[in-house]
Parts: sequence; structure tokens; C-alpha cells
Amino acid sequence: MSADRPHAPYAGDERATLLGFLDHHRATFRWKAGGLDRDQLGRSLPPSDLTLGGMVKHLAFVEDWWFGQVLRGVESEPWASVDWRADGDWDWHSAADDTPEQLWGLYDETVRRSDLAVHDCASLDHVAARRTHRTDEQISLRWILVHMIEEYARHNGHADLIRQSIDGEVGQ
Repeated sequence: MSADRPHAPYAGDERATLLGFLDHHRATFRWKAGGLDRDQLGRSLPPSDLTLGGMVKHLAFVEDWWFGQVLRGVESEPWASVDWRADGDWDWHSAADDTPEQLWGLYDETVRRSDLAVHDCASLDHVAARRTHRTDEQISLRWILVHMIEEYARHNGHADLIRQSIDGEVGQ
């Protein structure tokens, strides 16, 4: 595995720093979950049932949820057609039916759309189209970026453990 990943600037402005950390964590995830076949993407590390394939699809969903549905107010496929009440973890479970090419194609497309959504916002203070469902508060682009960094950091830890159990690959 290659550790050649983008890094956040040490003295950048707030936007460059947040985007740098997000890009770093996205690249770290691709490094941890990349280059695996369907069987390897479907393996878990018991007692957990998390798989790297499920994580790829889940992060694709999370990208589209926060940058598409929340920030822009735009719902896209395949998420719009999912019966989330029947399976609240559909993104995780349905990945077993997808090839690595399908999973990474979906992921790459959602990241591309996410980057466009961020680019279209002039300021980190830009207010999302949707509000919080719990408190009806507005959500800023700044909050979404920090949340996405948190989401990737959490799942990169999971990915590191699962990947090591598959083929022994480790790294920062």
C-alpha cells in the first residue's frame, strides 16, 4: 500500500485546512480499503460485522447525505430509492452485492459531487438547505466539513484493523 496522501497546510486559512484534512482522510480511506477483491472487501473482523466494502458504500452515502441532501437539498440515487425503514443499514448490507468496481465507482462519483457542492459555497458560513432534524438549527458548511473529517477519522480506524486482518498491511 502507498502512503502518498495529501496533507493539510500547516499555515493555511480555515477553508484550506479543513479541505486538506478531509482530502487526507479520504485518501487514507482509499489506501486502507483499496486494491482488494470482492471477497476481501466482504470480510469482517469478528465479532464486528463491518466490512471494507460496506464501509466504501456507507462513506459514499455519507458524502451524498451531507453534501448533497443536507447542504444542497438534492437527493440522488441509489439512496433515493432505498427503503431505509426496511433496512436502516442498507448501505452496509447491500455492498455484498456489488463488485469492487461498482463500489469504488459509486464512491468516486459521490466525492466528485461533494467537491462540487463545496466549491459552489463562497464561505464556510454558507447555510445548508436542510436544518437539523433534532433542533431545527441551521447547519453551516464549516460544521459539515468538520463532521465529515470526524466520520472519516472514525472509519479509518476501523479500516486499519480490518485491512490488517485481511492481508497484514499496516501503516499510518
